[in-house]
Amino acid sequence: MPTTRETILQALLAAIETVPDATVLREDILPERVPAGGLLILRDGDPGAPEVTLSPLAYHYEHRAEIEVIVQGKTPAARATAFDTLMQAIGAALAADRTLGSLCDWTEAQAPQPVDLPVEGAAAIKAAIIPVILTYTTADPLG
Repeated sequence: MPTTRETILQALLAAIETVPDATVLREDILPERVPAGGLLILRDGDPGAPEVTLSPLAYHYEHRAEIEVIVQGKTPAARATAFDTLMQAIGAALAADRTLGSLCDWTEAQAPQPVDLPVEGAAAIKAAIIPVILTYTTADPLG
């Protein structure tokens, strides 16, 4: 049986897999080619130090997962449009169920800081990391 943390990360992955046309990976390396619909890579991130209540014993986390967003395009306008489309779709996927099926108290994305990167011999890419804060409680610090 998976831990609460793993179950929540799987639910977050399932949510972002609903983004149309994007290729979604988890904890994977950047492939040599960026798919035409864009690439999303979920990183498990850092659960951080929990707040603890003692009666009953509970560990309250604000886990910071990350979604890497990568698009490729021949022009800055093409990259900006593809990037904006993915941002809107990710936002809609998270807003559709902020509790990830009642697994979390709340799920909240934070603003990305996009960057354009040149690629020798190919179209440039636009990339960003979207921090996603997962607020949840477990009975065990390992779960």
